[in-house]
Amino acid sequence: MAGGKMKKDKQKGPRAPSNHYQGGVTFHKSKGQHILKNPLLVDAIVQKAGIKPTDTILEIGPGTGNLTKKLLEAGKMVIAVELDPRMVLELQRRFQGTPFSNRLKVIQGDVLKTDLPYFDICVANIPYQISSPLTFKLLFHQPAFRCAIIMFQREFAMRLVAQPGDNLYCRLSVNTQFYARVSHLLKVGKNNFRPPPKVDSSVVRIEPRKPRPEVNHKEWDGFIRICFIRKNKTLGSIFKQKNVLSLLEKNYKTLQALQGPQNVSLSGNDDMEIARLGDESMEMDDGMDDDMDMECNEAEGEGEVSEFKNKVISVLKEGKFEEQRASKLSQESFLTLLSMFNMAGIHFS
Repeated sequence: MAGGKMKKDKQKGPRAPSNHYQGGVTFHKSKGQHILKNPLLVDAIVQKAGIKPTDTILEIGPGTGNLTKKLLEAGKMVIAVELDPRMVLELQRRFQGTPFSNRLKVIQGDVLKTDLPYFDICVANIPYQISSPLTFKLLFHQPAFRCAIIMFQREFAMRLVAQPGDNLYCRLSVNTQFYARVSHLLKVGKNNFRPPPKVDSSVVRIEPRKPRPEVNHKEWDGFIRICFIRKNKTLGSIFKQKNVLSLLEKNYKTLQALQGPQNVSLSGNDDMEIARLGDESMEMDDGMDDDMDMECNEAEGEGEVSEFKNKVISVLKEGKFEEQRASKLSQESFLTLLSMFNMAGIHFS
C-alpha cells in the first residue's frame, strides 16, 4: 500500500512442487508417471496418428485424460488401459456426465498382462521401463492394427529406427523393423511433462507389416541373438565360439535324431531338448547388445576342428558372410543367411 510499510508474506511450510499434481492426483516418477502437459504437443500427436471418425483407439497410460479427450474428439471410441487405480478414478470423474462417457471404456490393469481387444490405432505415453515388451506385444497382436503412435525415451526410439551402419543399430532395430515399418515423428523435450523425466523423449510411428513375415519367430530371434553377441565382430569370429558351436551342434543332433537315426552324420546325442541362446524371449529385448552374454572364446584345439564347425563355416563362406558384421547387415542379408543355415540343417530354436 502506498505511504505505508509493505507487509511481508508469512512464510509457509514446505510444499511439494506443484508440477507433481493435476486434479488432486500425485504423480509418481518411480512408476513412470509423466503426464504430457503441452496442449500443442497433444494436438500434434493426434494429428500424426491420422485418426478416422470410425476408429477404435487403444490408449495405454491415459493418466488424467489430457490426451484421452482429444482422442475421443477424433475417433469413435477410446479403450484406455491404466494400471493406477487413482488415475482410473480421475479419468472416470473427468468424463462422467459428458457426451464422451459412453465412448470411453477404461480397463484397470497391467497392459502387459491384459488381453487387448480389437483396435484400429494405438496411442500411448508409456512408462519407459515397459518399452520393449510392450512394443513386441503390440507387434504380435492379432488382428493387426493400422498403426501405433508411441512416446518412448529418446535413445530407445533412436534404436528402433536405426539403420545398418548407425551406432545405435542393434538387435532391437532388426527385430522391430522386421515386423513393422518404423518412423520417427517428433522429438519431445523433458519440460513438456509433469513431472519432467530425466531425459528427452521421442514420438515414433509403428505400422505392422501386412502380411506378417513368414518365418519361425523363435528361429529368427535365436539367430539374430547370436549374430549380435558382439555386433562389431565378424560373423566368422562369432560362429567359431565354443558356446555358439556347442548350442548349434546340440540343435543339429537333436533334429537329426528326430528325423531318424539313419540321418545322423555326427556323434550321437540322447538329449532331445532344442537349445536356444539364453532363456529370454524377443519381447524382453532391451535394445542393448549381448556383449556380456557369452565368452568370446573360439573353439579350442585347432588340430581337432570338428565336422560340425566346418559345416557352419562353409555356410558363412558360401554366402560371403564370414567377414561381415551384424552392425552392417540389412534385413535381406540376415534372411538370406538364416535360410542358408536352415538348408544346411542348422537351426537356432
